[in-house]
Amino acid sequence: MNTSNKTKPMITGKELIGQGYEQGKALGVALEIAATAFADADKQKTLTILKRVRKTPERFLDDAVLAPLATAFIEAAQAALDTTIPLKETADEYAIYGKDQIEEGALNQMNIAMKLPVTIAGALMPDAHQGYGLPIGGVLATKNAIIPYGVGVDIGCRMALSVFDIPEAHFFEHKSFYKRELIAHTAFGAGNGFKGQDRAYHNVLDRKEFDMNGLLRGLKDRAFAQLGSSGGGNHFVEWGIIDFDQKDEALGVEKGRYLALLTHSGSRGLGATLAGHYTKIAKELCKLPQNAANLAYLDMDSEAGQEYWLAMNLAGDYASACHEVIHRKLTKAIGATVLAKVENHHNFAWKEMLNGEEVIVHRKGATPAGKGVMGIIPGSMTAPGFLVRGKGESASIHSASHGAGRQMSRTQAIKNVSKAEMRNILQDMGVTLIGGGLDEAPMAYKDISQVMASQQELVDVVAKFTPKMVRMADDGSKED
Repeated sequence: MNTSNKTKPMITGKELIGQGYEQGKALGVALEIAATAFADADKQKTLTILKRVRKTPERFLDDAVLAPLATAFIEAAQAALDTTIPLKETADEYAIYGKDQIEEGALNQMNIAMKLPVTIAGALMPDAHQGYGLPIGGVLATKNAIIPYGVGVDIGCRMALSVFDIPEAHFFEHKSFYKRELIAHTAFGAGNGFKGQDRAYHNVLDRKEFDMNGLLRGLKDRAFAQLGSSGGGNHFVEWGIIDFDQKDEALGVEKGRYLALLTHSGSRGLGATLAGHYTKIAKELCKLPQNAANLAYLDMDSEAGQEYWLAMNLAGDYASACHEVIHRKLTKAIGATVLAKVENHHNFAWKEMLNGEEVIVHRKGATPAGKGVMGIIPGSMTAPGFLVRGKGESASIHSASHGAGRQMSRTQAIKNVSKAEMRNILQDMGVTLIGGGLDEAPMAYKDISQVMASQQELVDVVAKFTPKMVRMADDGSKED
C-alpha cells in the first residue's frame, strides 16, 4: 500500500497552549503558519520553532515565514504594557519603627507599596512581617483609592477589652468556674458558629447593606450563624489580670489589679468572602506590574470602589458586633460589672486628614493611635499585652503596632517548637491553654518589650494585661 501521500497530523491550539501560547491573535497566526508553510514538516520540530518564536519574537522579525507571528507577539506585549499602570521610579520615603526587628520581605513589600501612583504617605510598625500585598504592620495613605489587600482578608479584625469589678484573687480561687464559662460561651475555628437557639442576635444583621447585592444577600445567613464566634489562627478569647499602676481619670478606673476579658477576632466568613471578591475585581480593573499585583486598587469615585467601601464598613461593624456578643455573654455569665471597655480595630481603612488633605489610611495589622485614642496591643498567649493611649504622631500616620508580630511563620513554628517546650512555657507562666497549636507558640512571636520600646513616641502605656486562661481554635485553621 502506498503511504507517501498520507496526511501528517495537524498541530492543534491545545498543543500550542501547552507550549505556553495564550488565546489571542498570535495563536491564530501560529496555527495558520503550521497548516501552510509547515504542513509537510515534522510536527515536533514545528512545535519547537513556534515555541522559540513565542519566547524571543524579536529574533524572527526578518524571517519571511515567521515574521507575522513574531509581530503578533510583540504587538500583544505592547498592548499589555499599555494597559499596565506604571509605578513610581523610586519609593517615597516613609517612617520605619524598630527597623532592626523587621524582615527584609516586609521592607520590600512596603517599598513597592510606596511606589503606587496613588500613595501619599506610609509607615511601617515594629511588629511588621511579610504578608500579601501590603505587609502586616504596614500603614498606607492613598489619594481617593482603596486597596482591598491593603485592608486584608480578615476585614475589621479587632481587639476588645472589658475590665471588671472583680479582684484578681477571685479568678485564681475559682479558675474552674471561669474555664467552664469560657468554653460554654465561645466557638472557634474556620466555618464554625452557632445553630438554632444558640444563635445570638445583633441589629447589625438588619443593616441595609446586606441587600446591596446578591453576594451580600447570600452571606447574611452565614453571618447570623457565626455572630459571636471567633476564627482560627491567632484569634483568641482570654481571661487575664490587668494592672493599673495609677488611677486613669479618662477611663475612671482606680489604681489596682482587676480581672479582664480580652478578645481578638474579625469578620469571619463574611469578611473573607468580601475580601476575595473585591480583590478579584480590583485586579481586573487595575492592572499593576506583577510585583505589585496584590496592591490593585479601586477608585473611590467608581461604582466598585463605593461598593467595597460600604461592604468593608459593614464587615467592620459585624466584627465589632461579634465582640459585643462575646463580652455580653461572658459578663452576664460571671455576674460582673464592667468598669471600662476599650476596643480598636486593624485590617481596615479610614478617611482621615493628613497634612491638610483627605486620604484613605489603610492599617493592615496596625492600631489607630491618634491623640488620646485608646488601643490594645497584645503580646502572645504568655507575654503581656498593653492598654495604650495614642500620642498622635503624624510620621506614623497616627498608628502603632497591633501586637508583637511573628518572627516565625506557622510552618517554621510547627517544625521548630516541640509540644514539651510549649507545655513548659505555659506552666512556667501560669497560663491555662484551651485549644491552640504549635503554630501559635509564644516563641513564634517577637519580644513584646522590644516592640513597645520601639514605639514609645507613638503611644503611652496606661495598663499592663497578663494572660491567664486562653482559648483558641484547636483545629489548625487560619483566620477566616
